Amino acid sequence: MKSLWFALCATLACIGTQQASAALNNPINSDQKTVNAVVAAKLALNKADLQQLEAIPGIGAKKAQAILEYIKQNGPIKDKKQLMEVKGIGEKMADRIATYVSFS
Repeated sequence: MKSLWFALCATLACIGTQQASAALNNPINSDQKTVNAVVAAKLALNKADLQQLEAIPGIGAKKAQAILEYIKQNGPIKDKKQLMEVKGIGEKMADRIATYVSFS
């Protein structure tokens, strides 16, 4: 009975070691894949509505509205430099916004 118990414990230990080894060899788990997919899917700045713009970290209602007004008056924003022309958006804010949006 002891040898059967030992064999069972040894088998379970091997299975646990194999799973841990597989996790170490494949560091991208499903949660990281989900995060990467979300990061890869950027918001189209020139097609976004007020709520979508407000969802960008650091953008409140006033900055979101300022972006929409700028686009309405001047046409699509083509790049980060042009984004800095929006009232209330400096270089640091433009850098932050640019990580979440596409300009196309």
